[in-house]
Amino acid sequence: MSTGGLRELKKKRTREAIQDHALRLYREQGYANTTLEEVAAAAEVSPSTLFRYFPSKPDTVLFDRVDPIFLEKFLAEPAELPLLEAARNALLAVLATADVDMAAVETTRMKLIATVPELRASVAAKVETDLPPFLAAVARRTGREPDDPHVRYWIGAVAGVAVMAYLRAVDNDGDIYAVVNEALEFLENGLPL
Repeated sequence: MSTGGLRELKKKRTREAIQDHALRLYREQGYANTTLEEVAAAAEVSPSTLFRYFPSKPDTVLFDRVDPIFLEKFLAEPAELPLLEAARNALLAVLATADVDMAAVETTRMKLIATVPELRASVAAKVETDLPPFLAAVARRTGREPDDPHVRYWIGAVAGVAVMAYLRAVDNDGDIYAVVNEALEFLENGLPL
């Protein structure tokens, strides 16, 4: 591995460790009752290091380590697979290759987002920056442009189903990935009621 590769791996691990400690402390003490100084101490980094990775407290929750892995797996799926099948396969591949219990990390993140008004408000703004890579990935798989209305509708449908699945999993203490997979299967089957 090159020096640049090692540096990037160390940064990735540091960012994830900080987030893991933040999520644990928020779960144990409450989001509002936990300071970033406590998070830095728990992660054994200086406050300035924490702020290099997470400029604000909401960022410690909103950082999504799953999306880049999901997109990589989604684009690696065979081109002939239908989009939803590729998405479901990518989701399962994320779980199979994760270093940590990603379902637990995501469940904690989603519970916080669902229950902390400051985080709910931040999510709306984050959507604008998070959607373009998904639009590009679907466009690449379909041979369309990212601004094609059908690409946007597809992403909207999948995102809507995923959000409802996240909320269901959070409300029922369910396995977030199992519920999202079930929701995608429901969408894949044409939303039969």
